[in-house]
Amino acid sequence: MKTIHTENAPQAIGPYVQAKIANGFLFASGQIPLDPTTGEIVGETIEAQTTQVIKNIQAILAAANCTANEIVKTTCFLSDMNNFQAFNSVYSTLFKEELPARSAVEVARLPKDVLVEIEIIATVTE
Repeated sequence: MKTIHTENAPQAIGPYVQAKIANGFLFASGQIPLDPTTGEIVGETIEAQTTQVIKNIQAILAAANCTANEIVKTTCFLSDMNNFQAFNSVYSTLFKEELPARSAVEVARLPKDVLVEIEIIATVTE
């Protein structure tokens, strides 16, 4: 196994790592809309927060020498399913070619009371 760590994504706010590579897959911890430099929440709308989450995911992918085309599964947590369409409009910008499998669920609460969290699984060519 290999641990992925980058200064270009938020540091873990608990006992976990940004991502792990195991058996040809990258397993990334859920990303919330934190600015990696300040640690502060970015944006107040679902669109702004999803944009920051995507930036954080892209930073982790880059640290693992991957792209969004190698994402095979995402799990998306929304604080309010009424934001689903607006979320999708930004989420879809992450993918240029291949779409991953996905689950999207509404949850009672997310860390720091953000509106969205996304975790990914991607393939890794070593």
